[in-house]
Amino acid sequence: MENIIRSRRKELGLSQEELARMCGVSRQTVNAIENNKYDPTLSLAFSLSKALRLTVDELFRPKP
Repeated sequence: MENIIRSRRKELGLSQEELARMCGVSRQTVNAIENNKYDPTLSLAFSLSKALRLTVDELFRPKP
């Protein structure tokens, strides 16, 4: 999976720490997800989508 979390987070003016706090995870977790080193749980994917005001499908896409 690929994601657009970093670009969307920056569009909204959020730091990794702020996004992590909103989703109840560590900054390191957000960093790992942004760098495609960790696939979030479904629950965390929904939390991220809510915080970033996009759908899960908009945030995460299959690799071509």
